[in-house]
Amino acid sequence: MVGSNMLPHGALKGVKVLDLSRILAGPTCTQLLGDLGADVIKVENPKSGGDDTRQWGPPYVTDAHGNPTDLSAYFMCANRNKRSVAIDIATAEGQAQIRTLAAEADIVIENFKPGGLAKYDLDYNSLKGDLPSLVYCSISGYGQTGPNASKPGYDLMAQGYGGIMSVTGEPDGAPMKVGVGIADVMCGMYACIGILSALRHRDLTGEGQWVELALVDSQIAWLINEGVNYLTSGTLPERRGNGHPNIKPYGVYETSDGHVILAVGNDSQFERCAAFFGLADLSSDPLFATNPARLEHREALDEILIPAIKTKTTAEVIAGLEALKVPAGPVQTLGQVFASDQVAARDMRITMDSAAGPVDLIGNPLKFSRTPVTYRHAPPHCGQETAEILDGTPGFLDPENPQE
Repeated sequence: MVGSNMLPHGALKGVKVLDLSRILAGPTCTQLLGDLGADVIKVENPKSGGDDTRQWGPPYVTDAHGNPTDLSAYFMCANRNKRSVAIDIATAEGQAQIRTLAAEADIVIENFKPGGLAKYDLDYNSLKGDLPSLVYCSISGYGQTGPNASKPGYDLMAQGYGGIMSVTGEPDGAPMKVGVGIADVMCGMYACIGILSALRHRDLTGEGQWVELALVDSQIAWLINEGVNYLTSGTLPERRGNGHPNIKPYGVYETSDGHVILAVGNDSQFERCAAFFGLADLSSDPLFATNPARLEHREALDEILIPAIKTKTTAEVIAGLEALKVPAGPVQTLGQVFASDQVAARDMRITMDSAAGPVDLIGNPLKFSRTPVTYRHAPPHCGQETAEILDGTPGFLDPENPQE
């Protein structure tokens, strides 16, 4: 609901995005730009049936007869607030159509292999002469330079090459990927930041530029503390399951009826936590009194703490520690997540009316006091707005969000 102090559109109203990307990293970026008010035209190849993820199901949205449509859940997760146009860029006609749309755009984003668009004269160097104010973003697996530039990039490959799998998983288990395509998603987030920074520069100077990033580079960037731990010490990090390399106790612990998360961030919290479990002497024991000591003696601490936690229910631990201002929480299923009052209060589950009927989607986490996120277009069928965009001559003009 738009309040009296809020504007009925996003902060990027009037910004036009030509989206030549597919799968997850680029679409994550452009969905976010669309949520913020930008008008996003998604270009899809009619010969292949559109974005690869349209076939990445089940589950699919079904039609009135129960038949699956091209709206897979995977596709819908990153493609709302876009209009789809079917264009074959391998043809001269398609290339001309892309150049016409690019001439109207503020932003072009693509995730072809390096050099993949140059043969169609649709790469940045081919467009920048006629479109000097264009912000052009390229996403690839390993980047436009370096010995691996020609290799294809997928989330799993990026997680493996970039090191995150080496620190994820149980200590005696195999290297483990994160449960969602986090390398793609985070690359899309970095791309959005880069695009908005370049757009700010363009608005100040009139000068566009090329924003270029790689799945592997962005994954390495968010190694964060583990990466710098290694660079500082030269010691390879260990897989610790749900444990933390720099904080103890911090992880998932078994209770009498399930599991609970403890995140004890400092010594005063540990003192209160130990007392709650009837282990008050631990906070004065030199082996456990400080966080560095607890890290050094983590196995000895677990031998004492784990049995004590198992004597209580998950609800007892959470209620008791929250009352003592010690961070503790549940491990929820997705069913519990999306049914929670917190999700409802934060509008993190939304419903949109698509061409195939109502669809439930995950909401945008950003909250603005003046320019709220808006949900204007449900994920489209492949080429759903082709005639409107190519034949109706309104260009990028969004009929549901007209630009004054």
